[in-house]
Amino acid sequence: MSKHVTYDDAGEVEVTRGTANEEAPRLEGDPGLGCHSGTEMEKAARMAGQSDLLDQYARDYPQGPHDKPQSMCPAFGSLRVGLRMKRVATMLSGSACCVYGLTFVSHFYGARRSVGYVPFNSETLVTGKLFEDIRDAVHELADPDRFDAVVVTNLCVPTASGVPLRLLPDEINGVRIVGIDVPGFGIPTHAEAKDVLAGAMLNYARAEAEAGPVARPEAGVSDLPTVALLGEMFPADPVMIDRMLAPMGLAAGPVVPCREWRELYAALDCGAVAAVHPFYTAAIREFEAAGRPVVGSAPVGRDGTAAWLRGIGEAFGIAAEKVAEAQNAFLPAIDGALAAKPVSGTITLSGYEGSELLVARLLIESGAEVPYVGTACPKTPWSEADAEWLRAKGVTVKFRASLEDDCAAMEGVKPDLAIGTTPVVQKAKELGIPGLYYTNLISARPLMGPAGAGSLAEVVNAAIAGKERMDRMREFFEGVGHGDTAGIWEGDPNIREDFRALNVKKLEKQERARKAQEMI
Repeated sequence: MSKHVTYDDAGEVEVTRGTANEEAPRLEGDPGLGCHSGTEMEKAARMAGQSDLLDQYARDYPQGPHDKPQSMCPAFGSLRVGLRMKRVATMLSGSACCVYGLTFVSHFYGARRSVGYVPFNSETLVTGKLFEDIRDAVHELADPDRFDAVVVTNLCVPTASGVPLRLLPDEINGVRIVGIDVPGFGIPTHAEAKDVLAGAMLNYARAEAEAGPVARPEAGVSDLPTVALLGEMFPADPVMIDRMLAPMGLAAGPVVPCREWRELYAALDCGAVAAVHPFYTAAIREFEAAGRPVVGSAPVGRDGTAAWLRGIGEAFGIAAEKVAEAQNAFLPAIDGALAAKPVSGTITLSGYEGSELLVARLLIESGAEVPYVGTACPKTPWSEADAEWLRAKGVTVKFRASLEDDCAAMEGVKPDLAIGTTPVVQKAKELGIPGLYYTNLISARPLMGPAGAGSLAEVVNAAIAGKERMDRMREFFEGVGHGDTAGIWEGDPNIREDFRALNVKKLEKQERARKAQEMI
């Protein structure tokens, strides 16, 4: 007699069982998959007809030496660009957990508007109903009284399933529809995801401008030839750049990513583009298609400002005397600012914003020793001048640096200060090394011209001076939070050496099995 209690005959129903297709990639249930998967997700996307998209991303954002993002979800970058624009609505299509995380981080960083979401399940994903739901949602959202554009973003699973945003209408009721795919297995960093949306918008705006007259930006346009600025920067930096360009008869144009759609037209109407952040490959492609020359680096420090002004002068064909006039107007002020606020100490620097090389140049000219600079962004032609300058100063420059690279450099150098991402700073403080979070404390400061010279000295010197306090804190908390003392305990932890011995044997057995499998 069975001991199982049943309530109906459902357990007796004959079930038709199919055979698994081992060739088909699985999107769910595989512990090896996730938003950072670079294997099965990519295979699924190619099988779904996304090969051209992924090949273009591979050319724009080369991944080596590591192939997985180590920053936040890349789609945060494109989401942030859309949320900062006036009269632009944003809609996400992806797993609910991903959308929750992205909206949480976006609002944490100051977004003051809603993010649209088109949910899905296995049935709507497989049957194509998800695309129909997206199309219906876009039609409902496209209100010309409220929006100039609607941005629709596919996250990992819809991209891997081939949801075709390219089939959405280009405009609805006069509202532009921009569809982009931002998968974690195709875009290495959230910084480069900004370029995905910036490039898509510039492409749309360029087609509009080529088709006929377009609207003027709310802020108007300059009567002087302009230099479009590529890359997010501190609000005071474009103002300072504008002042430095004035002696040459030039003006600073819009900053891309822009704050309103019509600024895209003014950006494309520039005389040259300054690739302040050099990883905007898709955006640069649109500017080059519009016939605009691109100048790398930025007016950072004395040497950087002199070289950048010279490069801008060459791009516009300005006489050497005019360029020298601009240089002479600002280089002495930069020298004075650097001398007034020196930095003394050894610093390792890393981050994923794209401006790491510029900050390193400024720190070195301020007097600091910087033996290592790591950036999660790739090497591009527009970062080469900065990399060469740093290498000439004895700096090791690591493009596409991993967290392991940054931590190894910090542990090997044992600097007076480690500037980096959150895990790098955490590791540094565990070792008693002062640390500063790059994104909030370093990149959120003016860097250009006389205003940038010396701007880092106060926070950097204060952090270095805190070494003694760091040592006292480390001594006070010695042994806490490591090994058996990790976590919260009431009394001493109950240590079971017999359990440890069994676990060690289990791990050793697994390692022997793994090595035997490799031999086979």
